[in-house]
Amino acid sequence: MKITWLGHACFKIESMDYAVVIDPYEDNYVPGLGSIRETANEVLVSHGHRDHNFTDAVEVTVKRPSPIVITELEAFHDDKKGALRGRTKIHILDDGSIRAAHLGDLGCGLTAEQKEQLKGLDALMIPVGGFYTIDAVQAKAIVDELQPKVVIPMHYRSEAFGYDVLGTVDDFTELFELVVEYPGNALEVTEETAPHTAVLALEP
Repeated sequence: MKITWLGHACFKIESMDYAVVIDPYEDNYVPGLGSIRETANEVLVSHGHRDHNFTDAVEVTVKRPSPIVITELEAFHDDKKGALRGRTKIHILDDGSIRAAHLGDLGCGLTAEQKEQLKGLDALMIPVGGFYTIDAVQAKAIVDELQPKVVIPMHYRSEAFGYDVLGTVDDFTELFELVVEYPGNALEVTEETAPHTAVLALEP
């Protein structure tokens, strides 16, 4: 399974010549990030905010049977049971060999039922920036509970992009021992991939 980070919380997941884009953001809406223009077989949206739901950024090709089984879990965008920012969706993608999960704009801890369904992940895309979502410490606690093979932080800021109120990826990675900084924005996750935290770099 190939996982490509397109910025903020947007990823392209590819397996067996099938592509899924998750949470495309609106043009000029996330500071420092350019426009997304992708082609995929399917687009998933965790919730209706403009930095996650710009489906016009993705040209959907002719629909065909998907080799990826997608499971949606309802979750909250805040720690007040949705009273502040509503709901978000967790997406689990399973191609039969690799299981990956995208936590959307998760703003609280996971329920026992959610943890059970998120067991055995090969890759976990998790927000770490705080303010709108869980922060670095909360994200680390979830990682410790789920024990995914590869952890991919998202929804944070750097000197070049992101909302000022968000924390940096360093706030998260300093909590881990094995961190790999990739030169590009993609990685292949296989059954042989060793456990690590993967920091993907956006291509200029």
